[in-house]
Amino acid sequence: MSRPIVPPLAAESRLVLDEAELRQWGVRFGQAAVAPLVVTLSGELGAGKTTLAQSICAGYGVTATITSPTYSLIQEYDSPRSVVYHIDLYRLESEAQLTNLGWDEIVNAEALVIVEWPERAGVRFPAHVPIALEYEPGDASRRILLAG
Repeated sequence: MSRPIVPPLAAESRLVLDEAELRQWGVRFGQAAVAPLVVTLSGELGAGKTTLAQSICAGYGVTATITSPTYSLIQEYDSPRSVVYHIDLYRLESEAQLTNLGWDEIVNAEALVIVEWPERAGVRFPAHVPIALEYEPGDASRRILLAG
């Protein structure tokens, strides 16, 4: 059974982080993650979604190079703990296309599933941990991480 993961020491689930801190947070999140778990990453282009996905995967035990699945839509990685699916829905044109991707099987698998651009999936999500990244106003080197 999965359990929710909330960032430690986050005041009201809001953290302001530079890139190194974001990577460290992602590694710790990955270390604490227990499959089955679906994590959604939302935010503007360049906000750090793929960087965070890479860090979560590293903490989860993935040793392969994590690349953005923008064009392939889905990348699958092995870890000693379970398979990891990294999904990028940015190029998805409609929610109906999820069926052709094997969406229902993936999000219900005994796996860690990380989804970028989750808003493109509409309402077709099981229980998940939502994480949003925003630019820190006035400081382009820092991001606001909102979780839970």
